[in-house]
Amino acid sequence: MQSRTPASRTGRPRSAAADAAILAATRAALVELGWSKLTLGDVAVRAGVAKTTLYRRWAGKNELVVDAVAELFDELTLPDRGSLAADIEGVVLQFAAILARPEARNGLMAVVAESTRDDALRERIRASIVDRQKRLVLAGRARAQARGELPPEPDAREAARTVDLIFDMVAGAVVHRTLVSAEPADEEWVHGFTRLLLSGLAAPGP
Repeated sequence: MQSRTPASRTGRPRSAAADAAILAATRAALVELGWSKLTLGDVAVRAGVAKTTLYRRWAGKNELVVDAVAELFDELTLPDRGSLAADIEGVVLQFAAILARPEARNGLMAVVAESTRDDALRERIRASIVDRQKRLVLAGRARAQARGELPPEPDAREAARTVDLIFDMVAGAVVHRTLVSAEPADEEWVHGFTRLLLSGLAAPGP
């Protein structure tokens, strides 16, 4: 099964206000109805737009939910708490708090499951959520290197690999803890996880 790609259209430009209303309505529907009962028709009614407006913007329900969830993760910020460990803890606590929200939990679990048989949807998740949030790893690593907490990585290819590994370790651990194990990612857990993560980051390479 592949995601439908909308045909290119001309006409009036997209309305940022309409997009915001649609994404907010999608999140509200995820909370009240859950993934299985959410329909584009219901979202259109909640947002006060025509159903055709949604289809001009999104190919279907999967793509709409990805963008609605991605907007939540765009709220993540990198706090400057004075040390790499404290900065990581601040981001992870924010991330866990977002995943605890029913709209994020319901939407993310559903689209990840759907993406196992939809390559285009998997790419959309990667572009809209994963790649966008790697900005936090890049900023945090640069700040830690400026403080002298992490060594510089002059090789661009190795530096990119490091960013990928850090993101995978953080995101994977928090998603598994909160969504798979259904355990709280509280301050005690986050502190222990950060200590373990940094013990690996500070170790010299082969």
